Amino acid sequence: MVDTLNIDINKTAKSRIQEVDFTNIPFGKVYSDHMFVADFEGGQWKNFRIKPYEPLQLSPANATLHYGQSVFEGMKAYKNEAGEVLVFRPKANFLRLNKSAERMCIPQISEEMFMQGLDELLKLDQDWVPDLPNTSLYIRPFIFAADDYIGIRPSDTYRFMIFTCPVGAYYSEPVKVKIETKYSRAAAGGTGAAKAAGNYAGSLYPAMQAHKQGYHQLIWTDALTHQYIEESGTMNVMFVIGDTLLTSPAGDTILAGITRDSVLTLAREWGYKVEERKVSVKEVMEAIEAGTLKEAFGTGTAATIAQIAVIGHEGKDHTLPAVEGREFSNRVLKSLDEIKTGRAEDKWNWVHKF
Repeated sequence: MVDTLNIDINKTAKSRIQEVDFTNIPFGKVYSDHMFVADFEGGQWKNFRIKPYEPLQLSPANATLHYGQSVFEGMKAYKNEAGEVLVFRPKANFLRLNKSAERMCIPQISEEMFMQGLDELLKLDQDWVPDLPNTSLYIRPFIFAADDYIGIRPSDTYRFMIFTCPVGAYYSEPVKVKIETKYSRAAAGGTGAAKAAGNYAGSLYPAMQAHKQGYHQLIWTDALTHQYIEESGTMNVMFVIGDTLLTSPAGDTILAGITRDSVLTLAREWGYKVEERKVSVKEVMEAIEAGTLKEAFGTGTAATIAQIAVIGHEGKDHTLPAVEGREFSNRVLKSLDEIKTGRAEDKWNWVHKF
């Protein structure tokens, strides 16, 4: 374990922040001034540094380009009323990054390396954290294989990096989703529980077909039977049927979402009936027909709560109850936003202030 990192800091000669219109920030296209970098060589992490954000130089034989040995995370930072920077649940992201790394044969990183690298980076780029409504600083930690070698084996060298980008809202409106019953995101025994780059690459084609049909996202079903709801393209999925909040259990085909866990924690705190169990497509369709499906929404770092307005299934679109009348999801979105920005009590020590 590393107790205190010796981080070499090279500040940019000229900030690009004056070029940014913070009232109109496209998601994931504007990047802050600096990035944190560390290298895994000779069996240990070393060469801790913060440098100006810049393109990477990679060999054409880089192992990640050919064999996809890469994992990542997503977090967000906010400003409170005092102008202090708050990061939501970074230690949970650290733990999940290491779980993903283990599954992909990538060496794990220490909590000190993750947190100190993050803190020093945010100290340099704290002015990039926006404070307008529905804005935040998105944080992307990731690890990738660094060997220049054409051969299928775990890499001997790796690079860990963190960069950030100011963002606005991920979705500007409630989303229209399609239940996917042909293609699969993950299968039992696979890498579905890891936040691995290849999982997302494999989902792009069916998602693109859905986009052509007018849908924002897919709801994935189990690979074996396509009878049970799993997750969506960028988020876990939840339903309120009757008086019960339902969601599929995290496992080897479903990512253990940190926003998902936060929502379930609040729901139980408030006394809602919560069930983490297999949710069938049939059950959801029957609840829509019976009028007992009150709410459907996605949970994830990018959108926090993404309200689902329409569910498409077998060529038919089903319009769900109006977003304005959704008691639970609107309440939990408001509560999470207040916790993240320091306007509400943080009972679970979720918020990290550097």
